[in-house]
Amino acid sequence: MTSTTYSSRVFPLETMDVPGGTETILRGGRHLFPLLPQAFAGIRRIGVIGWGPQGRAQALNLRDSLAGTDIRVAVGLRPGSRSAADARAHGFTEENGTLGDWLAVTAESDLVILLIADAALAAHHQEIFAALKPGAAIGLSHGFLLGHLRETGGDFPPGHAVIAVCPKGMGDSVRRLYQQGAEINGAGINSSHAVHADPDGRAVDLALGWSVALGSPYTFRTTLDSEYLSDVVGERAILLGAVHGIVESLFTRFRLAGDDEVRAYERSCENVTGPIARTISRAGLRAVRENLGTEGRDVFDRVYTVTYGPAREIVAEIYDEVADGTELRSVILAERRLGAREMSRIGGSPMWSVSGRAHARRTGHDLPVDPFTAGVFVATMTAQIDEFADRGHPWSEIVNESVIEAVDSLLPYMHARDVAHMVDNCSRTARLGARRWGPRFQSAYEQIAFPATRLPADTALLAAFESHPVHEALAAAAKLRPSVDISVA
Repeated sequence: MTSTTYSSRVFPLETMDVPGGTETILRGGRHLFPLLPQAFAGIRRIGVIGWGPQGRAQALNLRDSLAGTDIRVAVGLRPGSRSAADARAHGFTEENGTLGDWLAVTAESDLVILLIADAALAAHHQEIFAALKPGAAIGLSHGFLLGHLRETGGDFPPGHAVIAVCPKGMGDSVRRLYQQGAEINGAGINSSHAVHADPDGRAVDLALGWSVALGSPYTFRTTLDSEYLSDVVGERAILLGAVHGIVESLFTRFRLAGDDEVRAYERSCENVTGPIARTISRAGLRAVRENLGTEGRDVFDRVYTVTYGPAREIVAEIYDEVADGTELRSVILAERRLGAREMSRIGGSPMWSVSGRAHARRTGHDLPVDPFTAGVFVATMTAQIDEFADRGHPWSEIVNESVIEAVDSLLPYMHARDVAHMVDNCSRTARLGARRWGPRFQSAYEQIAFPATRLPADTALLAAFESHPVHEALAAAAKLRPSVDISVA
């Protein structure tokens, strides 16, 4: 089990009750911004390397939060990067010294935050390490590089703090909710933080300051290894890959049962990204079942209990392959094979041609939760929760990686665009994982779960769901959530 107890010389920490104990957390908010110079003591220049969704969001949030201090935020890009024009449009320019070559920015920075693509980081991290100034801190936003170093027998350079701050949401969410936080203090995306190396004893406050500056409503403790495992498994399961498998399988099932295209889309994709996600976000997992009528609960119960087992088997398989390096190797091999070539898009399957018509029916057309769809989705989410709990992850990490990131960040964007759009436009690492595992979930639902939905519900599984400790953990985390939903343009 990851230790979640730590102390800070700068920030007021709190203790949060979770199943079986407590966790130390930091409640964020703009009232903490005056403490940032203390947290960033010794840091005069922060280099954000990369301008993807996370790079853009984090560079902008850090710059805005540190306005009025003597700490400067600069963006480093590879020569010829197509992102340079957009960075300039957002005020990072060569003329004001806040935009430059990635290795030059690295060499000039006291905190270097590595947000380039995973394949580029795997290929070029040694060049970046060689360019670091003495004592500069290395910042990461997930543990992919740790996994790669272990696979290749490498390590982080000695004498440098290695910290991670990992927002539990996509880059656009990190920026949008930060901007909404200007009106509602604390609005933002929750983050985990990890300290992997701390040669001078300042790493905890540096990580917490970084998280506060990003606008995180609450920050919880993890390790870089635990973050890597939960993050990569999560995006292949309930955050992305499983969602794609769920809606594709359900759309086909509802069409075969006689629904027209729009109705089948509403009962599958629209239901997951709309009423089911909103119910979980506002009232918790148990509320999905409790808000159904007697007949609806009977359907939910039967579907939940036949879906949980097959979903749990796949989540466990994903976890094993991430833990032993198989998944990472498959990503690196795919990147080498594909090179600069575009991957085929999944948005060409028949159901996605229906999304425009379904979206057009939303006005004045409130969808109820579909009990069949809810049973599949909640069973899959619970399967991931149980796998993480059995593997020793802390409860804050479990509920953020399995529930909160899904319903408060990713699913709202999927609702605005659609699931296929999200898969086709996410990071290449996540996209490769979703394309690999989504069809595995789909076939398990179609071949194993759905044919068994006429069987009576497994009362032991339902009792375990009703009394599950996740409900306590999620309720504790929800108390730290600002009363704001993300604005999706």
